[in-house]
Amino acid sequence: MDLNKLLKPKSVALVGASEKSGFGGDTIRNILAYKDKDDLGRVYFVNPRRDEVFGIPCYKSLSDIDDTIDLLIIATPQATVIPLLEEGAKKGVGGAVVYASGYGEVGTDEGKQNEKELKEAAERLGIAVMGPNCAGFVNYIDQVYSYAFISAERDRTGSVGVISQSGQLCLSMMEDPSMRFSYIISAGNAKLVQMEDYMEFLVDDPDTKVIALYLEGVKNPTKFIAMLQKAAKKRKPVVILKVGRSAKSQAIAASHTGSLTGSDKSFDAVLKKFGAIRVDDLEELIAMSMLLSTLHVFPKKATFTSMSLSGGETSIIADVASQNGIVFPDFEQATLYKLNEILPDYATPNNPLDMTATPSYDTEAFASVVKTVASDPNVGMILVGYTLLYEIADPCIHYMYAGLEKVIKEEGLDKPIAMLPFAENTRNPEYQAKLFDIGVPILPPPVYGFKLLKYLADYVEYFEEDKTHELAAPTRKPENAVALSEFDSKKVLAEYGVPVGEEIIATSEDEAADFAAKTGLSYAMKIESADILHKSDVGGVMLNVSGADAAREAFKTIMANAKEHKPDAKINGILMAPMMKKGVEMIVGVNNDPQYGPMIMVGMGGVFVEVFKDVALYPAPLNKSEALGMLKSLKSFKLLNGYRGSEPCDIDALCDTIVSIADFAAANKDKLKELDINPLFVYPDGVGVADALVVMEK
Repeated sequence: MDLNKLLKPKSVALVGASEKSGFGGDTIRNILAYKDKDDLGRVYFVNPRRDEVFGIPCYKSLSDIDDTIDLLIIATPQATVIPLLEEGAKKGVGGAVVYASGYGEVGTDEGKQNEKELKEAAERLGIAVMGPNCAGFVNYIDQVYSYAFISAERDRTGSVGVISQSGQLCLSMMEDPSMRFSYIISAGNAKLVQMEDYMEFLVDDPDTKVIALYLEGVKNPTKFIAMLQKAAKKRKPVVILKVGRSAKSQAIAASHTGSLTGSDKSFDAVLKKFGAIRVDDLEELIAMSMLLSTLHVFPKKATFTSMSLSGGETSIIADVASQNGIVFPDFEQATLYKLNEILPDYATPNNPLDMTATPSYDTEAFASVVKTVASDPNVGMILVGYTLLYEIADPCIHYMYAGLEKVIKEEGLDKPIAMLPFAENTRNPEYQAKLFDIGVPILPPPVYGFKLLKYLADYVEYFEEDKTHELAAPTRKPENAVALSEFDSKKVLAEYGVPVGEEIIATSEDEAADFAAKTGLSYAMKIESADILHKSDVGGVMLNVSGADAAREAFKTIMANAKEHKPDAKINGILMAPMMKKGVEMIVGVNNDPQYGPMIMVGMGGVFVEVFKDVALYPAPLNKSEALGMLKSLKSFKLLNGYRGSEPCDIDALCDTIVSIADFAAANKDKLKELDINPLFVYPDGVGVADALVVMEK
């Protein structure tokens, strides 16, 4: 979908022009705040009942305008929208902003019908419609204002492209003095031009460095995934605030825009796969977008150093950074030697660094400290600990800024720098702008600030790892899915290389006895039936069965128990599997998300999954690097590496097995409903599948 006439129009007409407060009048106020009313260019106002608005001539109709129109802004009631689109199409309109409500969001049959008719008209006329029920947009690059909410007048031009399903959240972002935008788009219902279409525009837009999204749901998961893939390949950060983590939030989102929030954990896993950053609130969305857009260069490695003026500040940094998993590597000896030369005798160089206040009053000394810590090969990014106040009383910021400017502009420092305040306060706008111009963002105080730096560290590390950049998104839901028996479940998994071992189905007492006598092994004997999934509950499992007589008795007992508890079950026989030696117990499962496809779940077995919920989730397909990343994310990962003298597990074989399961799930994305391997034993020399359940179309 071409959105250029919508978002980058050369001519604009607003129907419903007014001087009253409201969508029409406030849109004009926004236009006039940034344009000379005597030099509006190709911007036209239309109102059949007015000759002028704010002293600007008004046209009676679109047809009276002697020009072609790219963008039509409709600030009139719902009933007028389609006739205006039809009139606009004759004037060349290719994009329209519809402020009116009364569509699908109201939940009535009439509203749904109105929405259907609007969509049909837009498609028939070839017009990209923003909304309905939206606040509009601002294109800060070309100074196009089709936005109906009033905010303080100031220059906001920058490189963050915002797409939001809430107009009020757009306004809140605009009111933050640190934010600078390429585009800010209040998409409203997004029933015609969808959120994913705006994403495509911004991913391809050369003026947009960072994409910030407020989402209530994903309507076009296939395109959403494609845009995440494209952004990852271009290394253009996507920062997402998505509601729907809680049941109440899901209910609010559904009533707000009719969005389907989907599985929140699956959504998280998809973002992780493509390196998108999910934040938790609006403050994080603003601050993270600001951080990413302000930095002229990203860290080449996810490690940090800090320079503070006091030991107290340095201690705060050390503690809060540690709580957020931020790495402060030790300085190399050459760095320590140089710092000892520069810093006062009473300073003790470490990372994080208490440089004392002395260098902050000397431009050359401060610049020298910055250069020294930046030159350390262990350091990826520098933090300057300082609380910039609105009213500057202490002159040290003047020297510190001059030192930063010298190192960045004159000497071409290739490592990023950010300023970290220790308390929330109003920031001096002059110095905030000066720091912005040299690529130094001001972070929130440590608790928020280090959370953002962890997001940045994860983003940097994402590109150091081997990723599949593919997703097995389903094209349909599984139909008439049935549970396969354990034997059949293992059989289909074995075709994809999952190590299920040698097993047989005994159909009589004699077969069971003969097999046990011939092999001499000890067996697990289990009822083999797709109708009995919880075998232990019906007395359908006996372990450590050894010898012909024991096998005969076990067969007889299991069959009797099954017939007593499940008389209607179709029984294939008794599954005989050699007893497995005890290893580290894991669980591997698959849940097929209706939007994003098979999600691979990995966790430690037993209490770790049941009580602690220590699991990792990741979309199929995946490679060994991604499988290893899942394992490393588990709190219990150290149990696989050898714990308290135990022998390390064969993690390589476990990763191969996870990849094979993901391959099976991806190949059957439209047929598989769920899969459960529990337990899977991991040994020092391989893995073994003790039990498996596959639910899928036959």
